[in-house]
Amino acid sequence: MEAKGGVLNASFKILANNSNSQIKIHIPYGGVYPALAKREHNKNLPILLEKTLKEAKLKNRKSPVDLIVVTHGPGLEIALWTGIVFAKELAKKWNVPLMPVNHMEGHIFSVFGKQKGEFLIPKIKFPALSLLVSGGHTELVLMKNFMQYKIIGETLDDAVGETFDKVARMLGLLYPGGPEISKLAEFLRRKEKQASEISFSVTLPRPMLYSKNFDFSFSGLKTAVLYLIRDIGKPDEKTKAQIALEFENAVIECLVHKTAKAVEKHGIKTLIVAGGVAANKHLRNEVKKLEDKKIKLFFPIKELSTDNSIMIGIAGYFNYIKNKKKTLKAGNIKATGNLRL
Repeated sequence: MEAKGGVLNASFKILANNSNSQIKIHIPYGGVYPALAKREHNKNLPILLEKTLKEAKLKNRKSPVDLIVVTHGPGLEIALWTGIVFAKELAKKWNVPLMPVNHMEGHIFSVFGKQKGEFLIPKIKFPALSLLVSGGHTELVLMKNFMQYKIIGETLDDAVGETFDKVARMLGLLYPGGPEISKLAEFLRRKEKQASEISFSVTLPRPMLYSKNFDFSFSGLKTAVLYLIRDIGKPDEKTKAQIALEFENAVIECLVHKTAKAVEKHGIKTLIVAGGVAANKHLRNEVKKLEDKKIKLFFPIKELSTDNSIMIGIAGYFNYIKNKKKTLKAGNIKATGNLRL
């Protein structure tokens, strides 16, 4: 990635963009298996680097880049350390600075990115609100300006993406569970007449929907699905689809209701929705109802909703400029699994 400008007029050009998905490897485990994740990181990072430098036409330079950025949290520490050690070795070899990046900050900036070509960071109005929804996190983040964050609401237990995966497993669906549940739910939405003819009626709770704060809770909803399946026995395909529909409706209603409350209370002018669950079609449709002349809404393109290096590159550059190009010493960068904004 090539970057120019300051915080308010930053422009970017993607020189190369490569990744390696581990989803197929983790499917048998119904989620990420830490030891396998570390092994695949170690195996694929050198391969991806070689491919990327070649595509960007930087391979034969002594110091092919001016800055390296790396995620140091939050996340699975065993995997974070793999990336950090690799980045430290490169920074030393190429004699360039190394900038640590908060993974969730990366998701915030993902809404401005593109997979290839050039793009600008647009001028947005503040205060802004970010709804960050992923496999490991569910947060409402108030922003008075770029790089100024205050978490005003978060999950008290399970993250929304994690809840989707666990409920999908209960229904016998493959990992990752979010897309599988959404497929079933969208099928019934398109076939509303047929759905109304299903004799088995499903109703699930909306946890903390009317609480006075902006926090979320999904553990009870997950348990309600577990008890529902236990009570009806092995559900047939139609019943699975109806459970998926009601579950997704419950989750999205909680997310959108709390987001709408925060928008109103804090006079939000820009709303950002990011993270893997931001690709959910029903969430996008419901959040779009909050957009009006006073509120500008941003979603990442589908390819940048899940974890990617472009969003980390953008966030890293912003931190580099903000800190007047003062980076931490490589030895001080540590993996922090529970890092907060």
